[in-house]
Amino acid sequence: MTEHDRHDPGDPPHAEGTAAATASAPSAAPLTAPPHRHPPEAPRYLPGVTPWMGVWRRNFLVWRKLAIASMFGNLADPMIYLFGLGFGLGMMVGEVDGTSYIAFLAAGTVGSSVMFSASFESMYSGFSRMHVQRTWEALMHTPLTLGDVVLGEVVWAASKAVLSGLAILVVASVLGYARIDSLPVVLPAVLLAGLAFASLAMVMTALAPSYDFFMFYQTLVMTPMLLLSGVFFPLSQLPAAARHVTEWLPLAHAVALIRPAMLGRAIDLPWLHAGALAVYAIAGFAIALVLLRRRILR
Repeated sequence: MTEHDRHDPGDPPHAEGTAAATASAPSAAPLTAPPHRHPPEAPRYLPGVTPWMGVWRRNFLVWRKLAIASMFGNLADPMIYLFGLGFGLGMMVGEVDGTSYIAFLAAGTVGSSVMFSASFESMYSGFSRMHVQRTWEALMHTPLTLGDVVLGEVVWAASKAVLSGLAILVVASVLGYARIDSLPVVLPAVLLAGLAFASLAMVMTALAPSYDFFMFYQTLVMTPMLLLSGVFFPLSQLPAAARHVTEWLPLAHAVALIRPAMLGRAIDLPWLHAGALAVYAIAGFAIALVLLRRRILR
């Protein structure tokens, strides 16, 4: 039998050599498409551009059912200050800074009303929705982020502050103690001040274990700010050292923007006061968001 006869008849020539070469050759890697890389998602706690509007609308729809009682409650306290102190002390004080005391006080009352309305909404109502009713928890089971919820709450609190401030402006204008044509200037100032006070109060909401905690902020921060920010008397009456401190307070910046506009005067350093309020609003919101992230998303 020859060498050729030893091969199986069904095998093609050189089949054994081909198989051996194939076995010894390195196997080729399968051709697969590279994995598609998705862009990194934004952190789940940062706000979007428009989703926060849903939170604002939700709060508005709830507030609309109790709008009259809510507006009366927000206006009663500043109106008592305005008419009680304005007419009472005004008879003894006379003019202040070239205008009647009640007109001077009306502008300051707008600023103080914005502070109290925005702060109380962020603290008491915001804490109720976050901790007691757990509305925030339900909202975050939707595509909303924590930042959307917090931003919606802050803007809603500022919106209520705008309503309170504008209501006092209208009343003072009807009585002749303010100029209604100051509205284009007063409205942005009131909105910016409302955002600043709402953001600062949201920091307290993030830290509060209960409603009683807010009394510290109300007593140690809001009340001194009310008395030392030029609401009831000019800052020039304070000692120089105290004046340099109070000029940094957000309410002092708000009053410095609102009062000249309501009295038909030029505003000194408007961009400085507006910038200071913007810094308070941005810094307060950022700090509140970090604290709330640690509290809620832990």
